[in-house]
Amino acid sequence: MTSYLSYFKLKYITGLQYRIAALAGLSTQFFFGFVYVSIYVAFYQSGGDNLPMTLQEVINYVWLEQAFFALIYMIHRDKEILGKITTGNLSYELARPQNLYFMWYFKIYGEKLSNLTLRFLPVLLVSLILPKPYNLVLNSNLSVTLIFLITLVLSSFLVTAIIVLYHVICMFTLDSKGVISIFMVTSDLLSGLVIPIPFFPKLFQRILDFLPFRYVSDFPFRLYSGNIDISNAFQGIVFQIFWILLLIILGNILMNKAIKKAVIQGG
Repeated sequence: MTSYLSYFKLKYITGLQYRIAALAGLSTQFFFGFVYVSIYVAFYQSGGDNLPMTLQEVINYVWLEQAFFALIYMIHRDKEILGKITTGNLSYELARPQNLYFMWYFKIYGEKLSNLTLRFLPVLLVSLILPKPYNLVLNSNLSVTLIFLITLVLSSFLVTAIIVLYHVICMFTLDSKGVISIFMVTSDLLSGLVIPIPFFPKLFQRILDFLPFRYVSDFPFRLYSGNIDISNAFQGIVFQIFWILLLIILGNILMNKAIKKAVIQGG
């Protein structure tokens, strides 16, 4: 475990050095946050009735989504890993006495957390001081806040498992463009990043309840916003843990198969 934590630490510290990239990401989060909030405010003020979320719940959802975007966004191209897959330099990784899957997992997790560290606090602070109705409103229920933090940690484990999985799939295809493009479209739509899940048709919502994507962002953010009752939090946490374990097991199985079929350049 110590060796895996060293991979995590290395990636985390390295990621903190890219402050210009973090500033660029911050500007993007602020831009989309203001755009989405403005659209929803205009939509609700135009007289929408019987909507599945209140305006404040939607605004809280949007700002949480932007604040933690670096953590919950499921499209993450690790150029180092993908480069080793396509060039055959994967042999250097295989020569090390560690599980390749968990090496990748801890590396990607460290990079995700470093990106989050540089971005989330400014977005939260600015969203809190905005005038009504554009501002984020903190949840006064301590129990909800604590459960939200638990779901957010589980969400970080789940999103990393999803990211590692499609990197493993790239070992079979040797081309990341097609695989990552499919995951990009699928994850953005099914996780609620485009529009919150409650605005989807009821049948589609029931299907999404059994898929992992909504448990990355939709579940924790709607829980904190008050759209999901705290009494239903346990069921969502169980699904998060289930998908984390399932995807890690599946990733390891596919990794072992890919390694057996891997062709290293030069012999």
